[in-house]
Amino acid sequence: MRKIALFGPPATGKTTLARRLSWKLGCPHTDLDDLLFTPDGSLPMEEFRRQAGEITRGDEWIVEGNFSQLADVVWHRADVLVWLDFPLPLIVYRILRRSLRQLAGREDSAQARRLTWGKAFFSRRSLLRTAIRKYRNNRSRYVLQVSETAARGVEVVRLRNPREVQRWTKAAAGTRA
Repeated sequence: MRKIALFGPPATGKTTLARRLSWKLGCPHTDLDDLLFTPDGSLPMEEFRRQAGEITRGDEWIVEGNFSQLADVVWHRADVLVWLDFPLPLIVYRILRRSLRQLAGREDSAQARRLTWGKAFFSRRSLLRTAIRKYRNNRSRYVLQVSETAARGVEVVRLRNPREVQRWTKAAAGTRA
């Protein structure tokens, strides 16, 4: 297991898990958000796909992000696809907690640097509303895409809560998580 793709809704711990696996397995880690969101704005999709494809041509990598439209250049090249499929109430709680930390300046990330109160909670396209809408609308599509990926010989791991993530990480890394 040297090529790992992680995906799931916001606030499911994709980055935390990817960093932990990167450290334990000695594989480089890429957050797709860091590729897509540059200081000059978002990359065009063609360039985003090209850069993601370059990363996944290597022999060892861990790529995380909720971009199922990159399945052919990320998921299908992985040894393992990890789907963090947490319940909606837990996701909402974690988004609220993380957004408040970011708005208070206690967390730095590509997302935190773009976040405002409106973007987090109040606009029609707020992070919270978008997460809820995508959770409800995308799950059936994810099931199909994950099945297609599994049919290509990629091992699929669907983790439904933080305890399952901890157990899987411990087993995958062969050491304490």
